[in-house]
Amino acid sequence: MSYQLYRNTTLGHSLQEALEELIQTQQIDPDLGLNVLLQFDKTINAALANRLRTKMQFKGHLRTYRFCDSVWTLVVENGEFHEVGNNSNTFKVDKLKVVACDGRASSTEKE
Repeated sequence: MSYQLYRNTTLGHSLQEALEELIQTQQIDPDLGLNVLLQFDKTINAALANRLRTKMQFKGHLRTYRFCDSVWTLVVENGEFHEVGNNSNTFKVDKLKVVACDGRASSTEKE
């Protein structure tokens, strides 16, 4: 199972809207639309796990946290983020929600 977190991004929403339009105009079968979304989930998870190497450090006021079904959810207020490396960029946010899943669990699955 791949996490479906990235369906809630701009790219994920755009893909879903395009698929819904194709299904409504009967250009594709609903099963094909579902298979495309499942492949999107697998591909985006794999790409982010294997291609991103930027590391960030952050600090702030931890407002709430939760651990349920191997998923951490953190809400941070007055957060300050610092990119680790040569181009050390720092930026601040008022409020941030972090959802962290165990990537090892999905990467050990057989395709």
